[in-house]
Amino acid sequence: MLEFLTGGARAFSKLISWVAIGANAVGTLIVLGLVLIVNYDVVARGLFNAPFRGAYEVVQFSMVLIVFLQLPDVVRMNRLTRSDGFLTILSTTRPGSADSIRRTINFVSAVFMGLVAYAIWPEFLEMYETKDFFGVPGIFTAPWWPIKLAIFLSALMCALLFFIKVLIPDHKVEPVRLNEHAEEDS
Repeated sequence: MLEFLTGGARAFSKLISWVAIGANAVGTLIVLGLVLIVNYDVVARGLFNAPFRGAYEVVQFSMVLIVFLQLPDVVRMNRLTRSDGFLTILSTTRPGSADSIRRTINFVSAVFMGLVAYAIWPEFLEMYETKDFFGVPGIFTAPWWPIKLAIFLSALMCALLFFIKVLIPDHKVEPVRLNEHAEEDS
């Protein structure tokens, strides 16, 4: 039974990993779009005295989307900013204790992200129903609900990823890299 659960967790882990990678890619595309908008605003403001109306709002909107679209992949790759020097030292002498502490941290993180998702869901529903928006009417407006939905889905994915890390022992996740130190004899 335990092998079935672990196998199911691994299959679900692969699925959610692909979703996290896709969300990260969308976040990267938003960064590129943001670069284009800011550059357009600077050029249009300087050369034509016609700035992009709503540039401030677009940047504000985009920053939240970028953070929450890329957060699940950061969790997946174990790239969250944290101090795990103690766990590294402990894992050399007491690997079981280090693994238990790591799983406890991941469990607490899963609970926290679950609470974030739980707290933001009613806000998303309210913003979706009321069609509340931000910005300056007549210049630039955008609805709030896509931001709330991105925060909810991101927190939910992070909670699931942390919970998977509790079920499946942390294995080294190595990012795909180009061979930087290839021999030049070829």
